[in-house]
Amino acid sequence: MLTYDAYHRPTELHEALALWRDAPEGSRLVSGATDLLPWAREGRAGDVHLPALIDLSRVADLTGYRFENGHVQLGANTVYQDFLTNATLRRALPCMPYVAIWFADDQIREVATLAGNLVNASPVADGTPPAVALNGQVELSRLDGDKIVSRRLAVRDFITGPGRTVIEKGEILTRVYLDTCYGYGGAFQKVGQRRSLVISVACCAALVKTDETGRVFEDVRLALGGVGPGPIRLDDAERMLRGERISEELMLAAAGLAADKVASRSRLEYRRDVVVSFVRAALQEALENSGAMQARKAKEDMANV
Repeated sequence: MLTYDAYHRPTELHEALALWRDAPEGSRLVSGATDLLPWAREGRAGDVHLPALIDLSRVADLTGYRFENGHVQLGANTVYQDFLTNATLRRALPCMPYVAIWFADDQIREVATLAGNLVNASPVADGTPPAVALNGQVELSRLDGDKIVSRRLAVRDFITGPGRTVIEKGEILTRVYLDTCYGYGGAFQKVGQRRSLVISVACCAALVKTDETGRVFEDVRLALGGVGPGPIRLDDAERMLRGERISEELMLAAAGLAADKVASRSRLEYRRDVVVSFVRAALQEALENSGAMQARKAKEDMANV
């Protein structure tokens, strides 16, 4: 059971930051609370009592999104369902709809936030690999006297290990910045016992852009989760693929490099085996979802009529 001495629902960022700065030790921030509530029940954390619970879900400054200089700036209250239902975000972030499909069910997606996923820093969080593949950055804000000050850093630097980040006392993650990837094909592969409502064994986000012929990798982005203490960008596999003619052999060779990245202490050999398979599958799916590949297939179909 979860209990608390005080429950706050601020509507402005300054108010939220002031409450958080002055909150007693052991207080918690929530927005969707989809991780906190299951944790605070019998069988996991048991009975949990908090001095204060600060609910950010009504803070207007943390809602919405805007585009700027090749990035989309997401308010921290952006929920996973938005990546499915918002056509603008689907086009700009082509791997995120596939992440959202895997992420729990409709009810949870309506309240679970990408920002909360990043702050929790679980090694198997679905949101961290796509954020890394999209060159994600987080904005951390705090009060300096009566003034709001912010800093930005890469997701890769923000998460330092299982459940650990560089967020400092008094800071709130206020925005997430992701590259816009128009024209890319996106994919997300997740290894688990069910399609959703399950903690993944490992997961992979992929983004692929081909040349106009659909036969050459113009750009590739790959990131893994669940195989080490934090998300891993597959820089060497990306370099192997970028600028090269697409082939089954090349994709298998690039996927093979991913096995060396597995650093999990549990089920190590299993993770190495499955990582190669689903990196290959993610590349193929992203290719199939890319605009150039779809256009090429359409031309080939027309030629065969």
